Amino acid sequence: MATPLDPTHVPYRLAASYILSKIAKRSISAPTVGIICGSGLSGLSKGLDEDTEQITIPYSSIPGFPTTTVAGHSGELVIGTLSSIPTICFRGRFHSYEGHDMNTVVLPVLVMRCLGVQLVLVTNAAGGLKDEFKVGDIAVIRDHIGLPLLAGKNPLVGPNDDELGPRFPPTSNLYDLELQHIIVDVAKELQFDQYLHTDSTYAFVSGPQYESKSECAMLRLLGADAVGMSTVPEILAAHHSGMAVMCLSLITNKVVYFDEPGEEAEHANHAEVLEAVKGRGEQLVQLVKEVVKRCGDEYLPLIDELKPINLETKGRVVGERKKSHTLCPYHIVLNIINAPIHCIVMGAGILAAGALLGANMSKRR
Repeated sequence: MATPLDPTHVPYRLAASYILSKIAKRSISAPTVGIICGSGLSGLSKGLDEDTEQITIPYSSIPGFPTTTVAGHSGELVIGTLSSIPTICFRGRFHSYEGHDMNTVVLPVLVMRCLGVQLVLVTNAAGGLKDEFKVGDIAVIRDHIGLPLLAGKNPLVGPNDDELGPRFPPTSNLYDLELQHIIVDVAKELQFDQYLHTDSTYAFVSGPQYESKSECAMLRLLGADAVGMSTVPEILAAHHSGMAVMCLSLITNKVVYFDEPGEEAEHANHAEVLEAVKGRGEQLVQLVKEVVKRCGDEYLPLIDELKPINLETKGRVVGERKKSHTLCPYHIVLNIINAPIHCIVMGAGILAAGALLGANMSKRR
């Protein structure tokens, strides 16, 4: 018997079923690698192999998917191959500051899991808290601080989907050191290592306002190196569902502290974020492409395949009302035959009482 589903476990199954129906009509394999493109980083999908077939699906056509509202997020997914590895790129993400609940924020990640993705690469544009960071640098994330998650704004809150993962998952093993080493090795081969920072900690904040000076000082005191308004909910959901995770933060602005004069400091804005991405975009595409290739050669063959998710939802949803067939004579008789004995007795009693009442009223006339 199929496991019952909470209504919140249905949207990603329906979305995945829709996507699979689309790629089934084309000579495209289900993806094993998934990429989430951060602000201005939708160009990562251009790294997909041009000599193989691709399919682009707008978010607006996928059941349960909202549209993106933030500049720099295209609002579509592309499926093809990257370095000959079946890959799906989500060109744009959903943020909680747009008004989405956490189930919607992590919807693309859960869809990936339902499609059979085993490795997720999450990218973002972030503010640099660490003094050594410069605009255009890339931080390899090895850990995170998720203050909203600790306060209950968390994608794992609510009924647990046991097919995805356990009720109480650990996070101390979230970031695989082997994957971080692969990124560093590839960056060195591409002579890109001078822009790469390892062992970085990413702080997740809700936004949409950029952080105050005191908030930046607090985050740095807590050990954060970069700060942004996304990523951690998605990474947590990916880890909970069994997928391996990599995370890269492109530093697009330096945060402002008290020791910088207010008039001279460069205050954060979204335009500078998108401009910084343009300056490093092509190199980041090359880095991601080579990292995925290396993972395909050295990492993916060594990890266990994840158990397939049952995408069937019909008859499994808790509280789902079954369709009524009261106007069909066949189903009326069938429902009577299958009814519990106490229902039959009660129904017969009501009919008998109605008949007696009718007879008495006829006599009075």
